[in-house]
Amino acid sequence: MQGGNDDGLEKMSRLRRLFLMDEHTCPWWLGYSFDNPLRRIIHNPVRILGTMVEEGQTVVDIGCGLGFFTLALAKMVGAHGKVLALDIQSEMLNRARARAKRLGLDDLVDFRLCGPDSLGLRESVDFVLAFWMVHEVSVQERFFAEIRSALRPAGRILVAEPKVHVPTARFERTVEVAQAAGFEIVARPRVRLSRSVLLEHH
Repeated sequence: MQGGNDDGLEKMSRLRRLFLMDEHTCPWWLGYSFDNPLRRIIHNPVRILGTMVEEGQTVVDIGCGLGFFTLALAKMVGAHGKVLALDIQSEMLNRARARAKRLGLDDLVDFRLCGPDSLGLRESVDFVLAFWMVHEVSVQERFFAEIRSALRPAGRILVAEPKVHVPTARFERTVEVAQAAGFEIVARPRVRLSRSVLLEHH
C-alpha cells in the first residue's frame, strides 16, 4: 500500500516539474493570464512608471515574463536608453523577445536568463522594476544587496507585490530587508491590487 502511495507522489512530482509548478516560480504558460487587454487597464505601465523612468536611462525589469512592462519601458527610455529584461525561464524570454521584435523594439532590450541565486547584473543602472516577483525570491537580503550594487547613486527600485499572495506583514518585512540593504523609502505609490513601495539607493 505504501508503495502505491509513493508511486502516486512521484507521478505528481513529475507533473509539477513538467509544468514548472513549484512554490517559487510562476510557470511560463500562466504568463498569458497576466498579459491581456484587461491587465493593460488595471496596470497601465505608463501610468505606473511614467514619473519614474526617463528617456536615455538604463532600466531593469526583473522577472519580465512575457514582456508586459518590458515593452513599455523600451518605449519610455527611447533610442538612447536600454532595458535589461531578466527572467529565470528561457521560455518566457523567448516569447518576450519575439514580441519585442514584432514591435521593432528588440534593439532596445537585452533579454537575459538569470539564475535563482544571482541576477548577474554587471552594468550600472538607473531604475529597477520588481513587479509581483519578490515573494518568489528565497533570499531577499542577497537580492536587494545585488540590486543596490548595480544601481547608480540615487537610483530607484519599485517593488510591487500582489495583495492576494502577500499579506501586509510579509510585505513590510520585505521593506525592512530593503532598508537594511541600504535603501530609503521615497514613496508608497498606489498600484491596483498591489502593495507597493518606491525605494532609493542612498
